[in-house]
Amino acid sequence: MKDLVKIKTALISVYHKEKLDNILDLLNSYNVKLISTGGTKSFIEEKGYKVEAVENLTDYPSILGGRVKTLHPKIFGGILARRDNESDNKHLAEYNIEGIDLVIVDLYPFEETLASGAKEQAVIEKIDIGGISLIRAAAKNFSDVLIVSGRHMYDRLIELLKSNNGSSGISQRKSFAADAFQVSSHYDTAIFNYFNSGNEIKALKISVSEGSVLRYGENPHQQGLFFGDFDAIFDKLHGKEISYNNLLDIDAAVNLISDFNDCTFAILKHNNACGLASREKLSDAWKDALAGDPVSAFGGILISNREVDAGTAKGIDKIFFEAIIAPSYSKDALEILKKKKNRIILVHKETKLPSTLYKSALNGMLVQDKDLKTDTVADMKTVSRKSASAQELTDLEFANILVKHTKSNAIVLAKNKQLVASGVGQTSRVDALQQAILKAKHFKLDLKGAVMASDAFFPFADSVEIAGKEGITAVIQPGGSIRDQESIDYCDKHNMSMVFTGTRHFKH
Repeated sequence: MKDLVKIKTALISVYHKEKLDNILDLLNSYNVKLISTGGTKSFIEEKGYKVEAVENLTDYPSILGGRVKTLHPKIFGGILARRDNESDNKHLAEYNIEGIDLVIVDLYPFEETLASGAKEQAVIEKIDIGGISLIRAAAKNFSDVLIVSGRHMYDRLIELLKSNNGSSGISQRKSFAADAFQVSSHYDTAIFNYFNSGNEIKALKISVSEGSVLRYGENPHQQGLFFGDFDAIFDKLHGKEISYNNLLDIDAAVNLISDFNDCTFAILKHNNACGLASREKLSDAWKDALAGDPVSAFGGILISNREVDAGTAKGIDKIFFEAIIAPSYSKDALEILKKKKNRIILVHKETKLPSTLYKSALNGMLVQDKDLKTDTVADMKTVSRKSASAQELTDLEFANILVKHTKSNAIVLAKNKQLVASGVGQTSRVDALQQAILKAKHFKLDLKGAVMASDAFFPFADSVEIAGKEGITAVIQPGGSIRDQESIDYCDKHNMSMVFTGTRHFKH
């Protein structure tokens, strides 16, 4: 490899000491001089390696409780000096500054400290100054210096040293520098977002360090990537590689099921529920969820908020599906479900999902709070003369949760805590309702005594009239139309009940 630089001197200053032993052993074998400070220096000495203290080079001790250790021209001069620059070399000689060829440094755990709920002063003390400066300096001078910006790079460093006999190549140094700037920018983003938690500064800073290349995007001709820590939310037990479209459906499924406390099973297709039921037994919830639309269930995403048992798994095994998600599975259930090698089987861990949504639009980004409002019976205001029965109130609450997670314009028809049918993504509310009625009739599901939920107000009374003629007895909607009274009047004339929630649930 051309442009190899022999590593003669290394500065090591790390917060995390794990996995450093192999690096030290390798550097020692190549007779690399070690420079360090504080706890890292003590660690190196305990391992039996010779190391020079930063304080000996700078003639200054670590001061201000460790806040200032490496911030000195003799350190940064040795890192930033351009080896092919005559003026830089003269300054090195004049001020007796030794060149540094390798910098191994990591950063104080700011994000971890913040996530622990620590008090502000403890969080502030974990804002790294010296480390971030060393990273940026070494990365800037990648032409001559190799920067290792954390434990995640140790394996690559070992491979590099072994393959180059203790030297580094320009392309390798540039690659390591790119990682270093990723580390520093991610760190600064976390700090900025902490200080700007109230959004006083109208700036969007997002940084995700975990990324993976997908087979393709929404369609095979589109490139797709996922940025996020999938393993923090799921344990994947079985199945093929997860696709872009799988991830969208899995996201929709997890958000949907999180709003149900009763034993519930749901089937989703293209981000919408095509079947869902809440029952005392999971096997019954599965059967009634499937009954809502057994055709659309083909190739769908299945999710439950209870452990999947063998009996339920036997029923599930009869259909083709992409993925199943549950908090756990019995041993026998797993044996049944794993019979098909491509089935994706996920264990959903108890994790908190982000409360902010991002969406690219035009040449920018739209940002909004996630719709976390779940309307309960207490939020319902009866506007009709007839009040809903106890069972109808239960079904109205159930249906309204479902409609919140359904693409607009959306109508959901439900009965006895079962999704009877839904109309999704229609350009008019009437079309959504007619789609739902058509589907319910196709699968021979009785609409008499069912309830209807709408994600937004009815601009006219036509939808309520159509629903009433099909036997629907109770309606839930946000209200807010200038013609609300027409819908209320229809309910009063035809012995139907209607409640308003005051909350719209558009989903686009």
